[in-house]
Amino acid sequence: MKQIENIPDSGIFLFKSCMVSVEYPGIESSTTYVFDKLGIDYFVSDEQSCCTGLGYYFDLFDQMSTTAIAARNFAVARKNGYNNITPMCSTCYAINKKACALLNSNDEVRSNINSVFKQAGLDDLIYEQNSLDEVDNFYHVVELFLSKAKQIGKLKLKLNTIDFSGVRVAAHHACHYYKIQSDDMIGNPNHPLLIDTIAKSCGADVVEWYEDKTLTCGAGFSQIHVNRDLSLKVTHAKLESLKEAGVELLLHMCPNCQIQYDRYQPVIEKEYGTKYDLVHMNIAQFVALALGADPVKVCGFQTHSVPLDEFLVRIGVSV
Repeated sequence: MKQIENIPDSGIFLFKSCMVSVEYPGIESSTTYVFDKLGIDYFVSDEQSCCTGLGYYFDLFDQMSTTAIAARNFAVARKNGYNNITPMCSTCYAINKKACALLNSNDEVRSNINSVFKQAGLDDLIYEQNSLDEVDNFYHVVELFLSKAKQIGKLKLKLNTIDFSGVRVAAHHACHYYKIQSDDMIGNPNHPLLIDTIAKSCGADVVEWYEDKTLTCGAGFSQIHVNRDLSLKVTHAKLESLKEAGVELLLHMCPNCQIQYDRYQPVIEKEYGTKYDLVHMNIAQFVALALGADPVKVCGFQTHSVPLDEFLVRIGVSV
């Protein structure tokens, strides 16, 4: 299991996410904003491709294809000397860790993929066993923020930015981090507190526990499309729990979860005849805002479906 004191702040290969780029580009600009503020050494590459997450969980990509694409992305990171793969998306995190574990432990998988690379004349992509370690070289962005929580808190006080002390904040920790990868996560998978701890460092009034905290967002990738009613029923149940707890702001660590809540909250309000006084942010957007980032140019709140303007004005942010 990872130890927070061992999380690196250099050699970070910031793994881009298709869902971040398409749905909430402010997550990426917020992440790099915070990294710059904290002095984290990172690299972003235009050569990196998608992790195949959507296709993989829709059964359009098989494991071998996904692992080959991961090996190619690992080669991009290796070529540039940034070997700590750090996704902004929990699905990218889970898929890349699994692919690395297969490449290290399964000689047949590694041999087959390397053979394809050789036949295509792509010798620079060949993966040597244990080139990366599936634990020590893979981190979610939220883990880096957690390792820097004290520094974030001190920097926020120094900058004298937004006072979050009266804002009731709760966290939604992504399944593909604390369930699929529970053996490697930081903390207790039955009561994850990574996002909560980061939010506290920014001075927020954090609701650490609420009914259904560990319930999935309901998206299930294909479920929102092929089993829509059940998918939204799960999301509705969690929104009801958050409403009961008086939560005003829900923080996310995965763009897919954020899509499920932010894009579908208005749909659920209409279909269930209810109303939620609840807005959504990725944890990177929240920390960036706490450290003085522009809510539009950096945080990208204008891309959200649930408007944040009223909430931001209430906490003293000009929009």
